[in-house]
Amino acid sequence: MPLVGIGDITRNAPAGVGAFNVILLEHAEAIVAGAEAADTPVVLQISENAVRYHGALAPIAVASLAVAGAAAVPVAVHLDHATDRALVEEAVTLGLGSVMFDASALDDEANVAATADVVAWCHERGVWVEAELGEVGGKDGVHAPGARTKPHEAADYVARTGVDALAVAVGSSHAMTTKDAVLDLDLIAELHAAVPVPLVLHGSSGVPDDTLRAAVRHGMKKINIATHLNKAFTEAVRGHLDLHPSAVDSRAYVKVGRDAVAREVAHLLNVLS
Repeated sequence: MPLVGIGDITRNAPAGVGAFNVILLEHAEAIVAGAEAADTPVVLQISENAVRYHGALAPIAVASLAVAGAAAVPVAVHLDHATDRALVEEAVTLGLGSVMFDASALDDEANVAATADVVAWCHERGVWVEAELGEVGGKDGVHAPGARTKPHEAADYVARTGVDALAVAVGSSHAMTTKDAVLDLDLIAELHAAVPVPLVLHGSSGVPDDTLRAAVRHGMKKINIATHLNKAFTEAVRGHLDLHPSAVDSRAYVKVGRDAVAREVAHLLNVLS
């Protein structure tokens, strides 16, 4: 099936859109396998941290594009949390149809100016852009449990930058390994009413399934999940190696991890649907 853009997926999705982070080729394969099992479109995301891990964007991006292009369901490939304008431009050149540009290290006015410039450049090339208000980064960034996005500020930011989607702070936190985040559902509804573009929930790994369903009902559209899949992958590999301490063929235990991720993706896509 041909690659699709996030814009197409979000416009056509009746409920939430699952966006899952790719670190290894096996992540891309597993995410697509899970989406095929759920018969649901999906987004493969490559973060700046994953690019740093590989030492370059092209190897993991080209591999993800190939996996997406061979999928039986619509798949988009997206650059996640990019702070480097050059990385955004490289991603577009490689064929990624959407990016998240993170200018949170800048002050508010500089953030707006830099983001608007990236949006203009990307829109000239038909590329969809996501951004986020405030500081982004780790557990103590804008998604710290006490941080909240103000609806009027979110609407103003979208109007001034022209972004196609906005990540907002409503109670989730990056890199959570426990599912006990408490979301402000009333705020999600207020943001949905105030902001004319899809809302994005970062830090969704720490959100219980029932709360994810409620967040989608209240207006959240794109749901980003990374740590939960890494946890599933690692637990499956660790369990296999505990049972087979003499194993040396990485294909055997990496496959176990890949299969575990596929099952989690299928489950989560059903939660969001």
